[in-house]
Amino acid sequence: MLYLKARISILLKIKVLLQMNFPEEGNKDQLTTHKTHNLQTYLHAQTLNNQALKDRKILKLRIPIVNIIGSPITALPLNAQIKTILEWASNYESKVVCVANVHMLVEAYLCSEFSLVLKNADLVAPDGMPLIWMMKLMGVHRQDRVAGMDIILSLSQLAPQRNVNVFFLGSQEVILQKIKVKLEQEFPHLKIAGMEPLPFRPLTPTEDEVIIQKINASGAGVVLVSLGCPKQEYWMDQHKEKIKAVMIGLGGAFPVFVGIHRRAPFWMRNLGLEWFYRLIQEPQRLWLRYWNTIPLFLWLALRQLLNSVFSIRRVRIQVERRQSPNDRNQNR
Repeated sequence: MLYLKARISILLKIKVLLQMNFPEEGNKDQLTTHKTHNLQTYLHAQTLNNQALKDRKILKLRIPIVNIIGSPITALPLNAQIKTILEWASNYESKVVCVANVHMLVEAYLCSEFSLVLKNADLVAPDGMPLIWMMKLMGVHRQDRVAGMDIILSLSQLAPQRNVNVFFLGSQEVILQKIKVKLEQEFPHLKIAGMEPLPFRPLTPTEDEVIIQKINASGAGVVLVSLGCPKQEYWMDQHKEKIKAVMIGLGGAFPVFVGIHRRAPFWMRNLGLEWFYRLIQEPQRLWLRYWNTIPLFLWLALRQLLNSVFSIRRVRIQVERRQSPNDRNQNR
């Protein structure tokens, strides 16, 4: 918001300069005065702009993160992350938001290229209770789950209040049409900027440019991307700074939102059993993924926690060794 105010201020200053009545060439004293005033006005506008950019950098640094098996996870509750997304979206800032679960973190652990994508993302929301439990064990006691379904519902409710339009990208035409009908019934004030399914094959450069122009011309502040992990994360990373909106990868949330797949009951989600509920619905697609990711994640998470405990103990031992005998007696 500060950045936007600074840009508006600059435009207003330029407008004032253009409307000024400059003196004749012959009156050198008056001309010098005008030049000095114009220079001061320009420098003031530049100062405001630089301060706004500085404030934006400080705001980014204030977003807390926690490292889980090598990936940065945003340590903010759901409402704070939604607020941040809407703030970016209202200014049409190009941002990448990844919604991370066990599968995504293991993919990042095994692939350095994909790990870099998560590290370059602006937010990596913790989806899945194993991540939440890890964060609480690491000291983030008030962290709640930031699931794809909760992001859709929250944005559908709050985006109209900030005059933010939403674009739906990916999935299938029939699913997108069901989403449109459901949103018009349940969230009639939400402005849908557009809906565009994408083919499974890679887009040609021409097709890709058409998509970019279509999204930017739609006035969307948020783009919800459903291409599956890790395809959607790569796509968002490649289109950062090209698409002037907040891109959020939601994976399989679209079919769940329209009821094609059922969402697990609250008690199962709270106990970390949503993966089992999904496995029952799609065993052929998910059993191998879970077999390859869940045991490995448990081992990596346990190793990280044990290393943290031993590191703390080593630090305490080093501190005690540096203390004098009198200090030790006083502490006792």
